[in-house]
Amino acid sequence: MNILITGANSGFGQLTVRDLLRTGHRVIGSMRDVKGRNAETAETLQALGAGIVEIDVTEDASVDAGVAAARDALGRIDVLINNAGVGAHGLQENFSAKDFRRLFEINLFGVQRMIRAVAPEMRGRGAGLILNISSLLGRIALPFYGPYNATKWALEAISETYRAELSAFGVEVALIEPGGFPTGFMANLMAPTARDRDASYGELAGAPMASLSHFEAFLEQNPQQAPQIVADAILAVVGAAHGTRPFRTEVDRIGMGEPLKGYNDHLAKVTQGVYANLGMEGMLALRPRQTQAS
Repeated sequence: MNILITGANSGFGQLTVRDLLRTGHRVIGSMRDVKGRNAETAETLQALGAGIVEIDVTEDASVDAGVAAARDALGRIDVLINNAGVGAHGLQENFSAKDFRRLFEINLFGVQRMIRAVAPEMRGRGAGLILNISSLLGRIALPFYGPYNATKWALEAISETYRAELSAFGVEVALIEPGGFPTGFMANLMAPTARDRDASYGELAGAPMASLSHFEAFLEQNPQQAPQIVADAILAVVGAAHGTRPFRTEVDRIGMGEPLKGYNDHLAKVTQGVYANLGMEGMLALRPRQTQAS
């Protein structure tokens, strides 16, 4: 299939590009600063067979131009993987409204821009997959990740809505929900721009850094929580037959995945029941893929 993935320069994105190419897909990876700080990564992925386009998901014009370039290179876009994102860590009260907006621009509004750029062609063709990389923190909120929790909860909501609104057109929407992993994501967590509330929090003001240090040490002691398993999960969803893909896939081996899978399974039953009671159950049924789109 022809695949466009955002955030291809690091972490899950880079691993996923490599694996998609290895299994025979045609892949365009997007990233910022292709000619600058990400030049070496771009060249490495291009050497493996990937196409590279410049996309800043926070800018409408950049998204439109990058998606157009990807479409020109691929002919059509069968799969969009919304992987670009950034984390945040610190006392929630220290984050300003501007901090929240910055995070939402990347993690939520960026996804909306990308979907709006590819959805018309998928609907017109009667087939397509939009795969959003969420987080288990989009299902449960943990302290010190407040703004990040909020963006991922919101991402889950827009994914639920797109799933219903695009199903009649044969377009699938799915979510990957990773736990915490030792990637560059941890090193690039956004901190609050102000620390003016620390004094009034007393000893708790030091809790975010202590918690992060503890978690990083915990990850070092649990090598089974390898980033590769997220790339494997993405590959499995992409490679599944049309109409058989799970809406949510939890990826975690350190204690969060199984409890939240139970929560997700229960929510799926609740959703089915509510839709049925409202006479909308057909919106959860994916239309068969059109022959000409195969």
